[in-house]
Amino acid sequence: MREFGYERAHDVPGAVALLGADPEARPLGGGTNLVDLMKSGVERPGFLVDVRELPLDHIESTPEGGLRIGATVTNSDLAAHPEVRRRYPALAQAVLAGASGQLRNMATVGGNLLQRTRCGYFTDLSKPCNKRTPGSGCSAIEGEHHNHAILGATDHCVAIHPSDMGVALAAFDAVVTYETVDGPGELPLADFYLPVGDTPHLETALPPGALITGVVLPPVPFATVSRYRKVRERASYAFAIGSIAAAVDVEDGVVREARIAFGAVASRPWRARAAERALTGGPVSAEAFAAAADAELAAARPLPHNGYKVTLLRNLVVAVLTELTEEAAR
Repeated sequence: MREFGYERAHDVPGAVALLGADPEARPLGGGTNLVDLMKSGVERPGFLVDVRELPLDHIESTPEGGLRIGATVTNSDLAAHPEVRRRYPALAQAVLAGASGQLRNMATVGGNLLQRTRCGYFTDLSKPCNKRTPGSGCSAIEGEHHNHAILGATDHCVAIHPSDMGVALAAFDAVVTYETVDGPGELPLADFYLPVGDTPHLETALPPGALITGVVLPPVPFATVSRYRKVRERASYAFAIGSIAAAVDVEDGVVREARIAFGAVASRPWRARAAERALTGGPVSAEAFAAAADAELAAARPLPHNGYKVTLLRNLVVAVLTELTEEAAR
């Protein structure tokens, strides 16, 4: 591990000043991803700014009827919060599915958003990886890729984003707020993560030296009946091989609006907008749900060993939407 500086920040302006003063500075929350990558030599920050004591650990209602979630709220507190469980149950379910209890007690909302899109080759310093060393190549394309991307990938990278929380946030149009030395800013989650393109080492649209201060969830009344479903290769703590966050607004057997996002299929949480468009105004039926999934997955470009994800996601869409519409009907 490279030698690094360390300072604990006690207020947001102080943290922003430290991050803005050193291009090699990184914020340190729970450290559940960053510290692991530092130990392996993948991440080599020159300075860490400890942000755990910043006054950003609250969850509160917004005047519009949504929720504002502070960046240092732990995953455990997020999943247990009564208003999260009541208004956005899929978010609470996603967080609980995302890690062990010990990790949830340490991991923070801001840190979850900033965890690296990665695969085994990213953390193996003996193998080429464009995310770690731009221009060196992507080992996964010709190597082990059974749990890699089927949507939005390029020849430069096929790694998937591991966040469960991010999938639910994507479905509900979350907005990320941040501070820089030049003042506050915000990014819709849809714009927060950059497309892979030919620069997979660039993952977010955050300005240099920015500190995430929180996430704002707009009001989504029908999200009170929402669901997150995660499929993994073992029941214990593991990354998804496919997941879905969904909510559906139904009236008289017709879908008025739908929110759907996929996980473990792309370098970022994948908002399934083609599926949403296909559902809107259509009937509530397994056939309609399957057609909507097909509309989204038509863009899938699987590799030789991960084509099963297309069928998996299709089945997830049908199963979860059927459960949600039956629940809403009751």
